[in-house]
Amino acid sequence: MSRCCPCPCASPSSTTGPFLLVSIPAASSRSGGGGSAVGRSRLRWGGGPRRGHATVAAGSKDDGSGTAEGEKGEDDAPAFNPFGFVTDNPSSRSAIQLPAVPAEDGNVGQMLYRIEDKGREYGSYVRAGEFRWFVRETGSPDARRGTIVFLHGAPSQSFSYRVVMAQMADAGYHCYAPDWIGFGFSEMPQPGYGFDFKEDEFHKAFDDLLGTLNITEPFFLVVQGFLVGSYGLTWTLNNSSKVLKLAILNSPLTVSSPVPGLFQQLKWPLFGEFTCQNAVLAERFIEAGSAYMLKLEKADVYRLPYLSSGAPGFALLEAARKIDFQDVLSRISAGFSSNGWEKPILLAWGISDKYLPLSIAEEFKKANPSVVKLEAIEGAGHMPQEDWPEKVVKALISFL
Repeated sequence: MSRCCPCPCASPSSTTGPFLLVSIPAASSRSGGGGSAVGRSRLRWGGGPRRGHATVAAGSKDDGSGTAEGEKGEDDAPAFNPFGFVTDNPSSRSAIQLPAVPAEDGNVGQMLYRIEDKGREYGSYVRAGEFRWFVRETGSPDARRGTIVFLHGAPSQSFSYRVVMAQMADAGYHCYAPDWIGFGFSEMPQPGYGFDFKEDEFHKAFDDLLGTLNITEPFFLVVQGFLVGSYGLTWTLNNSSKVLKLAILNSPLTVSSPVPGLFQQLKWPLFGEFTCQNAVLAERFIEAGSAYMLKLEKADVYRLPYLSSGAPGFALLEAARKIDFQDVLSRISAGFSSNGWEKPILLAWGISDKYLPLSIAEEFKKANPSVVKLEAIEGAGHMPQEDWPEKVVKALISFL
């Protein structure tokens, strides 16, 4: 994976508990020109800065010799860093504070105190059935254009839709975006005690939520992402009468869709248990699928559930081990083909997605060309609603 920062990462000086605390200067971040800074204030990975702007690593100086000050040659290369899985991520480096005296500052508790109130825009808690959901809501129940429900994928959360749903509310829609059970700020049930993180359980929990929210009329559905995102699509196939139109942002749609290494690693005994407790897992997955790095204040929110407790990691672990990707993708591919689906579908596809290339969307469209509209979103990666929310809003308004 390419790096955003040309200088080598500093080695960790100490650890506290299960989380690494490193004394490293924060990675730089800036806003691109034009439009809202909310969705685009990032740095491009590997491929150079966006829109022709040059960048120089923080703390370095170009003296005209072609070598940045402090740059190390092969003989001065840093020693092997066993914690590189944490420190080689730009947003993680900027978030993990390492003081000279670790006992005095920089512990996980202080990190949590700094970010614990972030990321709950438009949200409140709703009890539906046996579980407590965190649900974001914008717009009015009397909105003239109808209701939209936004469903996220793993290992993300509804926070990714905050800008899109705010702008869709301004356009006259009533919007909901829940965190799936076991994700984000929703309840984290212990596996084996009333919830086993299986597909049919997610479906039932979602049905209960719709009832509690009093969504009784057909609505617009927007789905994105892996695993629970796929469950949103299989729910749609089982409840086609409840959906007016379906919009799909980058999601696995065909049996040829590649499965990212994260979900394969989670299935491995012991290694999966270790992987799921990586506090920067979510932000790393998001950044690895995009052309940009997350700004610190956004990375904080995606990191927060995994810092707060081990439960979100174990929920992700159980869900990843219970899903049969090939079976689910086979049903999605067949169910939305010309023989099984007649309602309009929009594919709003970030073409810089490192996980799911545009060819996946094109293959899906060929199976039902009369109802599937494909709109490529330039500059967006795996989560276009986070990378370029304005472009997603434009595509949705035109489609809905």
